[in-house]
Amino acid sequence: MSELAAKELEEAASRYAAEAIRADSQGSYGTAINLYQKAISTLMRLVQLYPEYKLNQIYLQRAMTYQERIKALQSARGLLPAEGGQVESYKSGSSTSPMVETLKASFDDLVVKEKPDVRIDEVVGLEDAKKALKEAIIFPYKRPDLFPLGWPRGILLYGPPGCGKTMLAAATAAEIDGYFMTVDAASIMSKWLGEAERNVAKLFETARKLSEQGQPVLIFIDEVDSLLGVRNQEVGGEIRVRNQFLKEMDGILDKGHKRPVYVLAATNKPWQLDTPFLRRFEKRIYVALPDTSARRYMFEQYTKPLRLDENVSLTELARLSENYSGSDIKDICQAVQLRVVSELFDGGGALDPNAKPRPITMSDFKEVLRTRKPSVPKEALKAFITWSENYKAL
Repeated sequence: MSELAAKELEEAASRYAAEAIRADSQGSYGTAINLYQKAISTLMRLVQLYPEYKLNQIYLQRAMTYQERIKALQSARGLLPAEGGQVESYKSGSSTSPMVETLKASFDDLVVKEKPDVRIDEVVGLEDAKKALKEAIIFPYKRPDLFPLGWPRGILLYGPPGCGKTMLAAATAAEIDGYFMTVDAASIMSKWLGEAERNVAKLFETARKLSEQGQPVLIFIDEVDSLLGVRNQEVGGEIRVRNQFLKEMDGILDKGHKRPVYVLAATNKPWQLDTPFLRRFEKRIYVALPDTSARRYMFEQYTKPLRLDENVSLTELARLSENYSGSDIKDICQAVQLRVVSELFDGGGALDPNAKPRPITMSDFKEVLRTRKPSVPKEALKAFITWSENYKAL
C-alpha cells in the first residue's frame, strides 16, 4: 500500500470522526451513528493494510471509543428508531454528553500552562545539567548583550526516568520568569486522530504570540522520542507531523529571529531519536542518577516527617542506594513508613486514635532495599553512557 493511500485513509477517518462529533453535539444522533461507523470502518481498513504499523494500537483505541459512543446512543433514553433503521432523537433538552465533550477535546487539553514553583538551585545534585541550562537560557536572559553570537534555543534532556528532567525544565522557566508550556509528545501524536500536525503548528504559534508580550516562553516536550524517534514504517500523518515539527524548530533556531522561545525536550530513550533531528538540539544534557551526596540529601528531605530511630544513618543509606533514582528513594521512604504502619494495624493498635507507629529502624530500610531493586537496570545505564560518549553536547 502506498503512502498516499494511507494518508487518504487516515484523513478520511479523521473527517468522518469530526463530522460525527459535530452531528452528535447537535442532537442528530442517527447521522452521528452512521459517521462513527464509517470512521471505525476506515480505521480498521488502515490497521488491516498496515498490520505492523506502530500506531495501530492508537487507531484501535479510537475505534473502540467511537463504538462505545454508538452503543450509548443506541441504548440512551429518549432515542427512537427512525426510517432506514437509524436512530434519531426527539428534543429532550438534555445537555451535551460528557463523551461528546471528551471526543471534542482540543489543543488546549494537550498543553498545560502553569507557573512552576521551584528554582534551579533547589534542584538537588545534577550540577552539570544545571550549569548547562544556566549558560544556555538563564544567563542570556539576564544579559543578552553579552551574547553577540546568540545562544542555544533547542535543548535535549536525556537520562533514566525519575531523575528530575521535568523539574529541571520547570525550574529553568521559573528563573527566567517566563511562560512554561508543557506537552506530552505521545498525546500530540495520538490523542486526536488527524489533529497532530495542526497541534504542532498551534503549539509553536501560541508560543510565538506569548513571546511578543515581552516574556520568554519555554516549551517542554516530554517523551520526545515518540514524536521524533526512528521508525521502521511510517504512514500519512506521522510523516507530516515530524516534518511540521522540523519546520517549526528551524523557525525557532533561525538566527534572524530574536524571539525568546526555547524548546526543551526530554527522553528516556535518546538512542531512538532520528539523527537529523539531533542537530536541532544544540545542547544535549545527560540528567544522570543522583550521586551519593544528592541521595543523602533526598533521604534527609523525605524522612523529615517520619519518626526515625537514632540508629538510622542517612550517610549509610546513601551508600546502600547506589544506582537508585530520586523517585526510587522517595518510594523507599514511603515503603518503610507503610511497614511500621502495617504493624500497628496488624497488632490492633490503630484502634487507639492516639497510638503511633514505632520508630523506623535501619533494619527496616535494609529490608526494603533488599526487596526493592533500582528501577533503572545496569544495562540501561551502560546504554546512556555509550550514547553520551557519542552525542552529549554541554
